[in-house]
Amino acid sequence: MSDFYCDEVLSGHTPVEKIIETERVLAFYHTRPFYPVHIVVIPRQHIDSLLTLQDDTLLAELFRVIQQVAAQVVAEQGTARVVTNLGDYQESKHLHWHIISGKAKNG
Repeated sequence: MSDFYCDEVLSGHTPVEKIIETERVLAFYHTRPFYPVHIVVIPRQHIDSLLTLQDDTLLAELFRVIQQVAAQVVAEQGTARVVTNLGDYQESKHLHWHIISGKAKNG
């Protein structure tokens, strides 16, 4: 199965608007947003999902970035949701979180 985040985003084939970038984590605006504010946070290394993540220091770094981005979204929008999907809900099999605000766009 292909991995959009490894194959496209991290390889540079699909350019993204970066928000925060560390050695191990990347936060960027979703390439096809479903919400007025739709940000994705991913680890730079391939990890299938939250259920397979075993590196506590990476988890802590991911959550520091998620916290920073969510605080920025709340400051600007007044509200945010932080979501990760598992199992059949997880379309892309690369660990990622969505930080979203606003009503879902139609279509």
